[in-house]
Amino acid sequence: MRRVSLQKYLWAAILLLLFVARSTILYAGSQSTFHMLTVFNIRDYGATGKKPDDAGPAIKKAIDAAAANGGGLVYLPPGSYTSGTINLRSHVNIYLESGATLFASEDPAAFDKQKVKSKDALFFGEDLEDIAIEGRGTIDGQAKYFWAPDTIERSFLHKKLIVASGKSQMRSYPVGHPDRTVYPHLLWLGRCKNVSVTGVSFVQSPSWTFALYDCSRVVIDKIYMYTSLKEAVWADGIDLVDCKDVSISNSTIETGDDCIVFVCGIPEWGPASPCEHITVTNCRLSSASAAIKFSEGNSLVIRDILIDNCAIFNSNRGLTLQIATGGDISNVVLSNITMDLHRFDWFWAGDGNAFNFEIKRTSEWNEEPRKAGEPGPGSIHNVIIHDVIVHCQGASTIYGHPESWLDGVSFENIKFFISSNPDSAYDTTVHAIDFRWIKNLKLRNIEVNWEKPAYGKWESALSLQDVNRLQVDGFAGSAGWPERDTPAVVLRRVSNVTLQNMEALHGTNVFLKFAGADTHDVHLIGNNFREAKVPYQLDSDVKPDSITALDNFLSTK
Repeated sequence: MRRVSLQKYLWAAILLLLFVARSTILYAGSQSTFHMLTVFNIRDYGATGKKPDDAGPAIKKAIDAAAANGGGLVYLPPGSYTSGTINLRSHVNIYLESGATLFASEDPAAFDKQKVKSKDALFFGEDLEDIAIEGRGTIDGQAKYFWAPDTIERSFLHKKLIVASGKSQMRSYPVGHPDRTVYPHLLWLGRCKNVSVTGVSFVQSPSWTFALYDCSRVVIDKIYMYTSLKEAVWADGIDLVDCKDVSISNSTIETGDDCIVFVCGIPEWGPASPCEHITVTNCRLSSASAAIKFSEGNSLVIRDILIDNCAIFNSNRGLTLQIATGGDISNVVLSNITMDLHRFDWFWAGDGNAFNFEIKRTSEWNEEPRKAGEPGPGSIHNVIIHDVIVHCQGASTIYGHPESWLDGVSFENIKFFISSNPDSAYDTTVHAIDFRWIKNLKLRNIEVNWEKPAYGKWESALSLQDVNRLQVDGFAGSAGWPERDTPAVVLRRVSNVTLQNMEALHGTNVFLKFAGADTHDVHLIGNNFREAKVPYQLDSDVKPDSITALDNFLSTK
């Protein structure tokens, strides 16, 4: 009993020291991993807690003192603080107390510190180790926007569609565009190890909120991140560039641009290395662009990525994997996800799409003639997506490249609900899920439901074109307009195919359609065609002996 009592007094004494000492002690971690940190309160170094006052010099002094001490905790008590660039130091933690708000200066000159302007940030660190930004406070980038006619989009499909529609081409720009050269991140880290960001809210960043280059052993947990879904162009949430061993968990990220981005290769930041071994779990994601994006700027390799147990809502795109610079994406798992997607304003990329895979050369991406020495198309292989519920307004396009087919892609236990929006300036949806240029594709327990309001150009639930080694085990769905001759599933130039346990829904006219002279070795086994007027249909260029049917259930009418 005496030992317990003494332990209680010890904890009370530690807490008391937080409030009364000028240079005090704070515990970090759980009680089982208890260790001491010397606290450096920025008020002791001249910070006033008043927003109009420049707190940057006081924060710098506190950080320098902590570094000179061999490490410590720089403490921001409740109050409002404004600062330009803050240079982090190894073994120094930043702690924002509940009620503390750190504002990024609205003067671009306060961040004009780096030779590479895209590295400018409120918090900046390079070649550091053992750093943290923690607490319950807020970091506010104070980004502001204005609306004006578009002057920057060129070959972007949405630009062509909005011009053709005759509707307004107004869009948002950050204040200062096009003359301003510095749009600071709230956090930029390069080649840092053992990084922790927990608990803090990061809002209104003028650029990518977090930009991490070649960092490793990174934990991002329980943060809140926000930029305007209506206006915040170029304000991604977390961009991981060549990073390794990263965990993002238990966080809410609501961003105008992409929420979480994986990138491999930004030459102006340094040499490229693999972006790998990353988990995203238990997060809530909303974006006017993409919730999860594998960037088209991948020039090397992105691999070993797990996204699990997340809610994606009030978002434009769910998961997009794109390559336009010759890189590779592999070993990706997306599981236990719910999505609620819809179109945003015309200048945002995406059309309410759940899944988007795309491989192109740079010249194809920019709709330009191929250049000498240009890298060939990249590659995507070994991707598993399972246990997903989708409500969306746009098609999912799973495309390889004629010269680089997707390889080893699986979709399992997917429920699709697709509708249209009559108020949209345009709708590009044709098929609900469209596959092209793929080998080793597996679809299991896929369900497609067409909902109101409907769109007149809808066609098939599944479209599969140029697919080799295809397995479909369990599909239920119909065409967008089942009373027409459009098939529920259309297969063109497919080979080595097994279709089993598929179910034609009531009212189906044509369930399966095969096309293309290259279609061969197709096996229909144990499918339920009872409700289909035409179980399957062959175009004139398909040889009848290309299709083998066994133990399928046909209508008795």
